Amino acid sequence: MIINTNLSAQSAATSLMTSSSALAKSLQRLSSGSKITSPADDSAGLAVSMKLSAELNRLTAAANNIENAISFKQTQDGYLQKVSEALTRMSELTLLSMDATKTDTDRVSYNTEYHALSMMAFNFGDSTFNGVSLFDGSVMPTTVDAGGNTFVLAGVDMNRSGSNASYFYAFNNAINTVANCYTALNDVKGAIKQLANDRAKIGADMESLGYYHEQLTTLKTNLSAANSRIVDVDVAQESTQYARQNILVQSGTAMLAQANSLPQGVLKLLG
Repeated sequence: MIINTNLSAQSAATSLMTSSSALAKSLQRLSSGSKITSPADDSAGLAVSMKLSAELNRLTAAANNIENAISFKQTQDGYLQKVSEALTRMSELTLLSMDATKTDTDRVSYNTEYHALSMMAFNFGDSTFNGVSLFDGSVMPTTVDAGGNTFVLAGVDMNRSGSNASYFYAFNNAINTVANCYTALNDVKGAIKQLANDRAKIGADMESLGYYHEQLTTLKTNLSAANSRIVDVDVAQESTQYARQNILVQSGTAMLAQANSLPQGVLKLLG
């Protein structure tokens, strides 16, 4: 019987240390919900997960940009709906003012309403969305994926420079005489045609943005699932491991106590 070297106790201590380490690891995983609590757990998996997480964040940012672009286009269309109502009424007033049974006084009344509607629509050209002009004709590149690729939104020009004659001249006409009514009617008809084209472009942009957003949502779901398989802990499986390691720690502690008591037998020999 050996006193100085208790091999049984050393072996039991080694097993207990291993079980305790595994138990602590299970506790960390269950409490954090992650299988990778240290780079040593799965260095390659951690590297892949970091890249997936970064891409997911970029996809979220791109999705937010698309949603903002859709809101921008919806705001544009909201203004143009009112412009459409104004132009429709303006064309009606123009025809009414052409009536041979109307007096010049009547035409002045029609012209007053025509002017009020045209000024309302004309002033919409200064409208902005978060400080960005809605109707200066500028195109807008919008990011649509994690790589920074863009989809260019069509511009709508309702500025005051007169570069868009279909709008500009319709808003600067008068219908106080029959001759002016013919000029105004042609310009209003041109403005309505331009308005129809602009709303069609807005609708096409919104449809395309919706498709891009749906694609991003699908991609985010798939990437999230892939990342989850790498880092998320299986609670049922890890709970089983925790219970196993907990039993091993308890039994190892008991066996270490037994192993440490073995040298006590020497006293019986010496006695």
